[in-house]
Amino acid sequence: MSDDHTHVQEFFGSRAADWDRRFPDDGPAYAAAVAELGLRPGDRVLDAGCGTGRALTPLRAAVGPSGLVLGADLTPAMLQAALRAGRDRDGRLLLADVAALPLRSQSLDAVFAAGLIAHLPDPAGNLRELARVVRPGGVLALFHPIGRAALAARQGRQLTPGDLRAEPNLRPLLAGSGWNTTAYIDEEARFLALAVRAG
Repeated sequence: MSDDHTHVQEFFGSRAADWDRRFPDDGPAYAAAVAELGLRPGDRVLDAGCGTGRALTPLRAAVGPSGLVLGADLTPAMLQAALRAGRDRDGRLLLADVAALPLRSQSLDAVFAAGLIAHLPDPAGNLRELARVVRPGGVLALFHPIGRAALAARQGRQLTPGDLRAEPNLRPLLAGSGWNTTAYIDEEARFLALAVRAG
């Protein structure tokens, strides 16, 4: 396992037990972002970097009982927190790295990724892997329940021109990884970039 993985697992592993208590009011923002995916009953969707599984319930509601909901995360403690919260009832939890997903090519209709992109060791390669598992015309949502400026302020840092989530950086990154950006929203209350799998 690379140092990047070890760092991510240490960071999130130490915070998993009280993650949901730290951010108790994010539920409506997650539900609204999931709604932007335009999922239909029977669709197959992955929550990439699912953490404690906060998106699994709205994802299940969107795809219904005939759909498939998967939650993949690199950090065992986050998946254990999702289990304790009972979120495995809404989706199947996988201990997996988004750099090498144990999924067939073009097997999904959509990917939801909350707070993931900042933690990817190889953003272009990892976004290509997400594109691999989504059918042409499928959708990707990169989401955060607060915008870039608010997140930077919370973390005590300044936004820089090199920020991966800045629109001038993210659009070409997605395009080079097999995705066509269809929407970009960066407001105080949310960050959401939507993209369609090129086909």
